[in-house]
Amino acid sequence: MAQDKDRRYPIIYVRGYAGSQSEVEETVADPYNGFNVGSTKIRQAWTGEINRHYFESPLVRLMKEYEYSDVYSDGREMPLDRPVPERPIIICRYYDITSKDVGAGAREEIEQQARGLAELILNLRDRICGSDAAAKSQFRVYLIAHSMGGLICRAMLQNDNVLDLARLKEARAAVDKVVTYGTPHNGIDLRLIGNVPGFFTRNNADNFNRQRMREYLGLPPGRDEESVATLNGMFDPQRFFTIVGTNQRDYEVGGGAVRAAVGPMSDGLVRIANATVSGPWKVNGKEEMRHSPRAFVHRAHSGHYGMVNSEEGFQNVARFLFGDALVHGVLEVASISLPPKIDRIYQENKEKETRGEKIRPIRASYHFEVIVRVRGALWDLHRRTVAEGSAVFRTFDQLLRHQEIGLVEPRHPHLFSAFLSRKARVNTNRQGLGFTVDLGILVPQYEVDNRLWFDDHYEGGYLFRDKINLEAVPDDKIDGGWRLKYGFDSRTPNRATMEAEATPGDGFVTFRVPVKQSSKPGIDAHLVLTARAWE
Repeated sequence: MAQDKDRRYPIIYVRGYAGSQSEVEETVADPYNGFNVGSTKIRQAWTGEINRHYFESPLVRLMKEYEYSDVYSDGREMPLDRPVPERPIIICRYYDITSKDVGAGAREEIEQQARGLAELILNLRDRICGSDAAAKSQFRVYLIAHSMGGLICRAMLQNDNVLDLARLKEARAAVDKVVTYGTPHNGIDLRLIGNVPGFFTRNNADNFNRQRMREYLGLPPGRDEESVATLNGMFDPQRFFTIVGTNQRDYEVGGGAVRAAVGPMSDGLVRIANATVSGPWKVNGKEEMRHSPRAFVHRAHSGHYGMVNSEEGFQNVARFLFGDALVHGVLEVASISLPPKIDRIYQENKEKETRGEKIRPIRASYHFEVIVRVRGALWDLHRRTVAEGSAVFRTFDQLLRHQEIGLVEPRHPHLFSAFLSRKARVNTNRQGLGFTVDLGILVPQYEVDNRLWFDDHYEGGYLFRDKINLEAVPDDKIDGGWRLKYGFDSRTPNRATMEAEATPGDGFVTFRVPVKQSSKPGIDAHLVLTARAWE
């Protein structure tokens, strides 16, 4: 059987960790391991009325909107006497063996679970392709995983010892894209004790200890504090998408004890800083370590307000799997002006530095807030704010004095990676892909001589705050294949009227949108949008 030309490959869902035996039994009792769980979220409409938003579940939405099917028939999974559906959704039921009802009651290590995932991929390939060697070589699947399920996927992709290497390479070659929801790619950290200790072996809780993770991820030994959130060159990081939750308040496991132990800036179980993954990207002919594409959503790790059973999560997954364009947004900061009194001290310091005299140390930090929405949507595609503990943080030195502190280049904040889809447009009569970027740059706290500076400072103020409306229009007549119009809500509300400066590259096009605030303090920057076709 030939696979879909529109790239709707089979989906394999890998669920997260089940701690107690009762949780295992509950998991095994569900044919879909939770991929079928929906949610109802209360929203307030513009009229002031309270509406309900029904999210049917990822499983149902994939069936309704993308023509996927499950693989159950007559009480059996993928029965041999029936063909596999054209667009199947398969559940990696790795906890079945742990069940005392339907299995052996034995807990497997992640290496064994990764082996089972690889064998599942190869079995599915053989069922669909038969003995057709050409079809087998072109066979592809998507992996969608929640929490620990993402670590099982990484173990299969990164550890050469989980299966015979020849068969393992065949399974890896079949993986086209990977999505993880709330996966602790750098382990789980608790406020009082740090990383989950390695001696927490009951029910495999040490799966989230970094030393143990190095073993099953095939990484070289390292110190406890060294990150394990790297694909280590074993999978293309641009095709590995992480969804990061930022709402710890709605995580109710343990009656709230777990979220209290983990603390803020988390989804209630996994800290924001631990939920992303990195790998080597080829940039301008050079290899650089960068984060894989990621989306931040104000959702909890699991539960009724969890990220898997959310509209925000689904929209990101659908666009990543089936979208047409990938847009990276970076804010390139040329200058940030300081309050007049501090600026005088800063200028004096520069003169003193040239003379080798003692200076008055100045410290300043900035928070960059960003919310990305697609046109016509009632949900956020990507959201990072100070109030939710997820804003991008940079210091003045990182942005404008990088050489003095030993950086090769400034740490311009990467604001977002957004996948756009023509199919998912709310208004299909419009040719362009419309989206907005709410951008806020908060006034920093200043320190002079290691003391907070309170003169002329008002807490909660912004250097810049506006909604930028963007319209990407495909145009085969120009280099790069895309045009971009932009507009600011403060000037042309809900409209994109100005043409962005465009620079074509090798397979991509870069647009520059000016972001300026001339007051003091103020900012002079460009929102740099790099767009490429996505498949």
